[in-house]
Amino acid sequence: MKSPADLSEASMSSYLKCISPIDGSIYAERPLMDKAAAFDAVKHAGDAQAAWAMRPLDERVAIVRDAVARIGDMNDQIVPELAWQMGRPVRYGGEFGGFTERASYMADIADAALAPIMIEDSDSFTRYIKRVPHGVVLVIAPWNYPYMTAINTVAPALIAGNAVMLKHASQTPLVGERLAQAFQAAGMPEGVFQNVFMGHDVTADLIAAKSFGFVNFTGSVDGGRHIETAAAGTFTNLGLELGGKDPGYVMEDADLDAAVDTLIDGAMFNSGQCCCGIERIYVTASLYDDFVAKAVAIVSGYKLGNPLDSDTTLGPMAQARFANEVRAQTAEAIEAGATALIDPALFPEDDGAYLMPQILVDVDHSMRVMREESFGPVVGIMKVADDNEAVRLMNDSDFGLTASLWTKDMARATAIADQIETGTVFVNRCDYLDPALCWTGCKDTGRGGGLSEIGYHNVTRPKSFHFKKAL
Repeated sequence: MKSPADLSEASMSSYLKCISPIDGSIYAERPLMDKAAAFDAVKHAGDAQAAWAMRPLDERVAIVRDAVARIGDMNDQIVPELAWQMGRPVRYGGEFGGFTERASYMADIADAALAPIMIEDSDSFTRYIKRVPHGVVLVIAPWNYPYMTAINTVAPALIAGNAVMLKHASQTPLVGERLAQAFQAAGMPEGVFQNVFMGHDVTADLIAAKSFGFVNFTGSVDGGRHIETAAAGTFTNLGLELGGKDPGYVMEDADLDAAVDTLIDGAMFNSGQCCCGIERIYVTASLYDDFVAKAVAIVSGYKLGNPLDSDTTLGPMAQARFANEVRAQTAEAIEAGATALIDPALFPEDDGAYLMPQILVDVDHSMRVMREESFGPVVGIMKVADDNEAVRLMNDSDFGLTASLWTKDMARATAIADQIETGTVFVNRCDYLDPALCWTGCKDTGRGGGLSEIGYHNVTRPKSFHFKKAL
């Protein structure tokens, strides 16, 4: 369900159109590059990259830090822009906190992460391994957290000496423009960072033509398959963060109030449109009834409405078709025996992008809502008998991005964490991206790893130096 401009409707015309979920109006419209212009942009990036890579690391870091700060200076304009583009309520203040945390951490560790690995420096030999840039990196970013997901790759790629072309989602076209504005003002050499508007076909043509050393894509599983198909036979390095169906498991010794507050927020925040949002919850039998009652009370207190209203806690989904998919999954589950606990009378909706939140019980894994990515404000809660059942259910998924465990027993948590097929295991928290840890997944969630020192491995390649000294 994560749906950036991977297979965008914009591909069908010469213009990209952002339809605002607030009122269905066209909020932004941009011309799409034709194939010739796109290949010219790649050449421009390649021509600029060599000189950029030759600049001292500290200069590259300084320009990236400056650009990040300039995004912060634009925050008052960015917050309502995000509300208009993808529906997040203005009360939450945008993404600059996480945006600057991630970029700053990658800048902080750049010197150590990119330092050569010295094997030998003797009278006879000098042997070492360097990490060198791929050249031109394409970042295809999603709309749900459009600044934070983009900077995950943009910052380390630029710092490492690559040129970057950013193709942002059709739902959030102003984000790429804001980033380009910030980098230009920070003194980024022309061509090193380019914001581009391209349709799917042109993007696929560029990838198939070996235009990029690395392509990072965050989006749907189907979109990831199209990226892999376009790259087939080119040996292009790929980073793919695709779907998710992230579970939470609440054990009998958990802090119940903290578990309910955090997991329900993880399921509902941003109208459920979070890459690592909680989509299914398993609760030990002794806490199940209390957990469900507290969860219903929290969700019943939300206010669904216009995201420009500071009282709104739940805005519209980014597109009506995304909301309709969640409605379909929910209706199918109810027809199959699930019970919906949130009263529709509390949340008048318009059958469009404005979707009420819902909690489902009496669910099982035969239902799509417990197996397929929902990416919306709905969560199923199941009672489990023990750790073995919880592990089996958490692993009964095609996806593996994160899992959230709730217990005071760290040894028990560690033993369970070792059995879960996932990229990240949280204990007593969820829905957070720690830039010091590798952001990665398994199964249909994708491949590769972003942020942390390992994030630099994605945007560079190893190059070995073996010098025998003449005596």
